[in-house]
Amino acid sequence: MKLTGLLNRSRPELPGVAGTARVDRRTEALLRRIKAGEVAVLDQVDLDRGTAEALVAAGVAGVVNASPSISGRFPTLGPEVLLEAGIPLVDGVGAETLHAIKDGSRVRLLDGAVYLGEKQVGEGVEQTADSVADALVEAKAGLSHQLEAFAANTIEFMRRERSLLLDGMGVPEVDVELSGRQVLVVAAGYDHVADLAKLKHFIREYRPVLVGVGAGADALLAAGHRPALIVGDPGEVSMEALTCGADVVVPAFADGHAPGLHRVQDLGTGAVTFPSSANPEDLALLLAAHHGASMVVTVGLSASMAEFLDRGRSGSNASTFLTRLQLGGALVDGRVIAALYRSRVSLGAILLMIGAAIVAIVAALLVSDAGDAVGVWFSQLLAGVVDSVRSWFG
Repeated sequence: MKLTGLLNRSRPELPGVAGTARVDRRTEALLRRIKAGEVAVLDQVDLDRGTAEALVAAGVAGVVNASPSISGRFPTLGPEVLLEAGIPLVDGVGAETLHAIKDGSRVRLLDGAVYLGEKQVGEGVEQTADSVADALVEAKAGLSHQLEAFAANTIEFMRRERSLLLDGMGVPEVDVELSGRQVLVVAAGYDHVADLAKLKHFIREYRPVLVGVGAGADALLAAGHRPALIVGDPGEVSMEALTCGADVVVPAFADGHAPGLHRVQDLGTGAVTFPSSANPEDLALLLAAHHGASMVVTVGLSASMAEFLDRGRSGSNASTFLTRLQLGGALVDGRVIAALYRSRVSLGAILLMIGAAIVAIVAALLVSDAGDAVGVWFSQLLAGVVDSVRSWFG
């Protein structure tokens, strides 16, 4: 046999799910780099739903987690999202596997094992619908401890930042007029793209001040809206959003250090800092509250206890309860607004009514001596009605 024939003979495809590995302990950084068909290799205890949805949206081929995706502290929602999307999840492979896999290498997942070529470099648990369901049932037992931790962190936040909550001390001034205005705050949370799309009629009619929290600013741009205010780490926001003309507010530590501020300065745009231990979503709400917003509509923000706990960062949620208490009745979930704007009359019924009117008017014109001017006027009127119906139903 000729040597060239041996060299050109293709090797048989090895079983399992294969792809280029993207490795990063920082989940946020990994999500910015991951591409379709790649395998995400991360280290996150309790994989939350937001991270899982971002991985699904990126089109990953598989996920390898060095830590348990469901630790048992509380029912986390991320693994279920991945499995429903048909993405294999290999869980708890350990830090050694994370070190063994180099970023950009070709990895393969098979029956809970991780391979580099034909060499096994790690082994964990391949999650299934049954294993996730069983783990979630067991995790419910840890809810009481998480609630206690949530309450303790909330009390500590109140003691530490009482002046911010009660008097607005430390809330920065912004050029955007918020007093007496309706404000729409958009964060990259659960189903935020779909919820934002449902608010297009509300945005068009009331012209609220648009505030993007982190990647929520890019969601606004993608939906055809320009944010007036951006709150969050500039590292989580695209260059297009940061340079769109919006005021930028960067969260800062108590000592004034603001991670990511240099990115805004490098782009030649201005920014103000907001020293606080509150998370960016709550900082945006506090900005609206202390600057006199009449109503604050939210999209993508945690709205239930399950969503708060699913984020897996009880410390960063310490400000959540008190912030919502500060806003009171001025705070409205965007899904409620979308439900109010849902048309009670179907498009079919409207078209049927228009059709009946057309038949009646045409019949009247045929049996009358009306001139051509009436026909022209009617055609223009009908075109206007049709355009209005199309505009309303988008």
